[in-house]
Amino acid sequence: MRYGLPRSTSPSPERRSRRRTSTFGLPSDTESDLEEPRTDSDSELSSPSSLSSDSFCYESESQVPPPPPRPKRELRSSAEQRHAEDTVAAIRLRTRYHDPYEEWEKQTRKDAFHTARRAQVQTRLETQRRRTQRNTQELQSLATMHAAQLAEVQKQLATLQVRQQVEVNKLVSSWQEQDKTFRGRIEGVIRVEEEKLRAKLEAERKAREEAERKRKEEEERRKVEEEVKRKEEEQAQRQRETEAAAKHQEEEKERLRRDKLDAEEQGRAQLGMSLAEEDWVHARETLKNLKAGPMKTVKGNKPLKSQWSAIRRQITPKIGQLTHDIDSVTRITQQLIDIICPSERLPPDIYFAALSSLAKAILLQAETEVTAEKRSAIPLAMVAARLLGTLEGFPDIFFAKLVQRSGGWPVPSAIPSTDSDGTAWDELERTKAMGYRTNDGQRETLSDHVMRVSGMMRVYFLILAAPVPQPLDKMFQLPRFWTYFARMIGDERLLETAVAAQVLHAALDVGGMEAKFIWGNQWVKMLELLYEGATTGIGGVAGKLVGGQTPEGKAARVRVQLQIERIMNATSSR
Repeated sequence: MRYGLPRSTSPSPERRSRRRTSTFGLPSDTESDLEEPRTDSDSELSSPSSLSSDSFCYESESQVPPPPPRPKRELRSSAEQRHAEDTVAAIRLRTRYHDPYEEWEKQTRKDAFHTARRAQVQTRLETQRRRTQRNTQELQSLATMHAAQLAEVQKQLATLQVRQQVEVNKLVSSWQEQDKTFRGRIEGVIRVEEEKLRAKLEAERKAREEAERKRKEEEERRKVEEEVKRKEEEQAQRQRETEAAAKHQEEEKERLRRDKLDAEEQGRAQLGMSLAEEDWVHARETLKNLKAGPMKTVKGNKPLKSQWSAIRRQITPKIGQLTHDIDSVTRITQQLIDIICPSERLPPDIYFAALSSLAKAILLQAETEVTAEKRSAIPLAMVAARLLGTLEGFPDIFFAKLVQRSGGWPVPSAIPSTDSDGTAWDELERTKAMGYRTNDGQRETLSDHVMRVSGMMRVYFLILAAPVPQPLDKMFQLPRFWTYFARMIGDERLLETAVAAQVLHAALDVGGMEAKFIWGNQWVKMLELLYEGATTGIGGVAGKLVGGQTPEGKAARVRVQLQIERIMNATSSR
């Protein structure tokens, strides 16, 4: 049925966009907006529900405040009311219209849904087929792996069975060997016991025979002893008579030797000479007295030690300032004399302690400087020679310190088996007495010892040859040069050391020429003996050469040989 309502001024019926319709024939949200506005009666009907919905915050509905009044709309005119009703009727009529496009769109959606369902079914079937195929392959692979593992396990079990059989065979064999050994041991014990019994019976038989033999031998021995005793008594009587005569002769020889030694000692005393052992003992005792006397006193007294330390600090730089210049030698010598002998005389203990420090400083300088440059020994020897002739007591202290730092080479003499007072050495004391330095219990090397001792001995030989205004102590006079060579050549033990060869070279380098002019042919004979020891052998014995067979000794022996040849060539050319 159609309503002949007038059309409103609606827009053109041309479709701009798809109209939204409800599937169930209900108006959409846009259609509801075209309905009539709510009247006051509608708002009154809906107010209780709104009031009841807000009453949950209060104890009773009476406490709920009334809603604020809604603004009242203006009442529409009758024309406007008819126009709204016509519009609603037209819209409702339009909603009941069936659009072919929408029908086609719905059918298209259904077809697309069916197509998608078929594609999904095919995809699921293909996925299931692939999964089944993959599971089949995995089961085959797993079966193959299990078969391989089963074969490996069977192989291992077979190996273990073979090994077990080998172990069983080994244990059986070992048990059989043990059983055999045990049986052999038991049989051996039985045999040993039988042998013991047999040996015991044999020993008893031999013991009886031995006792009988001893009884007979004892009787014979007693007879022989009585005869021997008688002969021994006769021989002892003759021996006593012979020994008495020999003792008388020995006493006579000893008396004659003692008289000769006393005469020689008196002669040496008159000539101011001494034995090498006596010189070493004198130097050793001087050193002991110095340590036990002045040095001990000064080190034990704090004021004296401070004064001594101040003097020592003045001495060391002066020795280090020496140069190869006569003015420097004179100036430093005088400064050292002023330090040791000031205007106010030093106490005796400090004086001797200062002399010891002075000697030590000179020798230390000789060890370091002369080893590097032998010409530096000349000014050092000149200063030492002047101090030896000026300072009282300095010669004995200087020689004692020289023996302390270089061993027996200044004498020269081998270090005896006991100390100067007869006490036995310990290892460390003997090493120090021989002139060796020690560091952490280790002795210095032979090359270092040779160079250090030769440096000090070069200074000593230069002191012997130094020109001085007055004669020095006998240990520092030129005749000591001859005595040194005579003692060295007379002691083969010294000549066979590397130190001896190096010291002899230093002595020949310092005073070999001058000794030739002083002692003439006697010195030439001395050099001949020394040259023979350096070339042929000491005393003509082959292989027993000066300096020994060490590398240091061989090098020093060649230097001695060349130095002797130089001296002989120089003197023969003149």
